[in-house]
Amino acid sequence: MIGYVTIGVSNMDAAKTFYTSLFEDNGAQVLIDAGRIAFIGNNPGAPMLAVCEPYDGNDCASGNGNMVSFAADTKEAVSAMYDKAISLGATDEGEPGQRVPDRFYAAYVRDPDGNKLCFYVFG
Repeated sequence: MIGYVTIGVSNMDAAKTFYTSLFEDNGAQVLIDAGRIAFIGNNPGAPMLAVCEPYDGNDCASGNGNMVSFAADTKEAVSAMYDKAISLGATDEGEPGQRVPDRFYAAYVRDPDGNKLCFYVFG
């Protein structure tokens, strides 16, 4: 159902580097670069992440209560994504751990622009 999710960024080059590096193991690359917006993914027919400078020219702002979540295959993959995000300049919002017993394992970070991200696996 989701085609793409857009998040606002303050530096396009830095955002493209952060997200393509974060998801390089999934084959992520900039699929469409239209200047103030770029679509990152591994197939234009699959869900993508778009990073953009706000159209109105104002500063980007992360939303309170907004979050983009990325599925992982294993708990180890959640931890690896968390560690990689931190190494790329993200800040901790919740280390990897079991959130709902036997049902939901997740880790949380904020990207360099303050957008909240979750890496998770059910189980």
